[in-house]
Amino acid sequence: MTPDFSSLLALVPGDAEIVQPLIALGIALLLHLAATAAARVVAPRLREKAAILSEALAGRLRAMLRYALSALFIGFATALWPVDTAPHLILGIALGLSIALLAAHCLRALAIPVWAVAPLALLLFLTTLSGTNGGLTPVGTMLDAIGIGLGKRRVTLLGLITMAAICVALFAMVRLANRLIGGSIARADGFDPTQKLLAQKLAAIAVVIAAFFIGVDLLGIDLTAFAVFSGALGLAIGFGLQKTFGNLIAGIILLMDRSIKPGDVIVVGDSFGWVNKIGVRAVSVITRDGKEHLIPNENLMTQEVENWSYSDRNVRVRITLGVGFDSDLPLAQQLMLRAAQESHRVLDMPSPTVRLTGFGENRVEHEILVWISDPEEGVGNVRSDVLNRLWLLFRDHGITIPYPQRVIHAIREDASLAQ
Repeated sequence: MTPDFSSLLALVPGDAEIVQPLIALGIALLLHLAATAAARVVAPRLREKAAILSEALAGRLRAMLRYALSALFIGFATALWPVDTAPHLILGIALGLSIALLAAHCLRALAIPVWAVAPLALLLFLTTLSGTNGGLTPVGTMLDAIGIGLGKRRVTLLGLITMAAICVALFAMVRLANRLIGGSIARADGFDPTQKLLAQKLAAIAVVIAAFFIGVDLLGIDLTAFAVFSGALGLAIGFGLQKTFGNLIAGIILLMDRSIKPGDVIVVGDSFGWVNKIGVRAVSVITRDGKEHLIPNENLMTQEVENWSYSDRNVRVRITLGVGFDSDLPLAQQLMLRAAQESHRVLDMPSPTVRLTGFGENRVEHEILVWISDPEEGVGNVRSDVLNRLWLLFRDHGITIPYPQRVIHAIREDASLAQ
């Protein structure tokens, strides 16, 4: 049973029309301060217990908790205060502000744009204020009276506002669900990165499909009205989005068979780099130049792909060079091996090797074979490091790298023939 505050308020000295609104304002401020203090204590503990929720809300958990507790406390005070009074109106305004700010923080934490957050927050404020002072029926009737007729249907302002609010709410719920599910899958044990990525993609598709059918049900859209041209529309969409669906299925297959994973070093045509992520439409490959190539998933299924880290991350690098014919070959080969072994990225096992590959026009051709385990860091810098070390060693030990040589033979005419 609601207590009768009328007799208690009558005992307050002074002008009731001035004092009582000030008391209501003070109560609202005190309750908000109490909610702020409670949120400061509860938020860190909740952040530890529900780290996934805190990450999904992008660090706005304390602010959301503060306004949620403020709305709860002020809501109790509003329900206990006599209706149709100025203090009740003040408490209703405070309650509406708390709910509106709570919704604004929730939507902004989910990266909803400001132009969509502001109208929805204002709508919640007006709805709360109307609900605590006279009910929503008069406001709903007024908004429903404003509209135009389109054929057999009538579009009203109330319907448009409801549709916009449902769409924004569903969009926010999809993002929150994707973040929570994605965070849970990322923290799960027993799955490798590829399986986690596949599960996240499938979960995201399932969430979007569920949100679509929920939205259709909430908005009251009759899908049977599209039965006449649904076949033609589906056929047109099938032809128009053939490549899109092909890339989607190809991406799922790539994730299932794990032939290409994030972090792999691949070569596709002229694109060489490491796989950054596998998206719905394309695979992101970042080159050593910092350029990001977006390669359609379907291309990776139909074209030849070199995966340098498919079953083994070790990659062999070939470094070719030559020395002069008059050089001490055993010493030169020993210095080549030393330069390769001193390079910090070259592996000890498999060990570097040096091979004599042939005799050129003016030099003895050699090949240094080294192994690395981090191909995503590039191979050109490995060659450069080994050759720089070798240049210093050759200079110190008198090993020459010859210049191209050309011999010019002079042709002299026979004097007798000339006479």
